[in-house]
Amino acid sequence: MVREGNRCHNYNKMNTDPIADYLTRVRNAIKANHRIVEIPASNLKKEMTKVLFDKGYIANYKFEDTTAQGIIKIALKYNPITKVPAIRTLMRISKPGLRQYAGVGNMPRVLNGLGIAILSTSKGIMTDKEAAKLNIGGEVLCHVY
Repeated sequence: MVREGNRCHNYNKMNTDPIADYLTRVRNAIKANHRIVEIPASNLKKEMTKVLFDKGYIANYKFEDTTAQGIIKIALKYNPITKVPAIRTLMRISKPGLRQYAGVGNMPRVLNGLGIAILSTSKGIMTDKEAAKLNIGGEVLCHVY
């Protein structure tokens, strides 16, 4: 929303990197200690959300199709005592200007195996460890730890 004098204009910006937008929204919500973050949906973002949930980085998620595009609601996970978030770092690796691919032999190790790398493979979105088990490589979307 942009204000011009007394009028407000709602400009729909085209996003050139929706994955970076997804990661930034989650990162900002964690820094602000929000419990829930809403993100515009896409099939790729839905699959990334499922991977984060399966690996225990988020508490829960819900896909809402109330709008044309849909919304992903993510419940962020925090330590109940120390209030430290489960996700310490979300880092975008492959960018639209410089794609990063990893084969089976040079799969990235995130935090010496304690974190995960989310890959886009021919078999779908999965972690680096799952891709290594299936003996396939792919585009390294991001690192999570």
